Amino acid sequence: MNLSPAAPAAPAEGAPLIEPSTVDHPLYDSIVEACRSVYDPEIPVNIFDLGLIYTIVVNDAAEVMIRMTLTAPGCPVAGEMPGWVADAVNAIPGVKQVDVHMTFEPQWGMDMMSDEARLELGFM
Repeated sequence: MNLSPAAPAAPAEGAPLIEPSTVDHPLYDSIVEACRSVYDPEIPVNIFDLGLIYTIVVNDAAEVMIRMTLTAPGCPVAGEMPGWVADAVNAIPGVKQVDVHMTFEPQWGMDMMSDEARLELGFM
């Protein structure tokens, strides 16, 4: 499996804007929990529940590709947050490699937050 990000291209009509994650991999739940340990310093909710993690792909060799975004392109921790995610996921036993790729397509919106995040931030 190639873990390099695909070149941005317009999705075909009917294609999802966010590629699906490999939720059936045995490491998936641990990776999600690791992502939940990372917080945007300006928002008291973890980045997974904020909806900033778009895709988690894990291949048979336990190599992980994470595609994520930020609440805004000018986020002051834009250069640091992918490293925080990679460090959190690299700490999981069995993970061989982690590549974190930043994207702004599709643009993040508040509708991407989990119900828990909306409740925590007072939007519900």
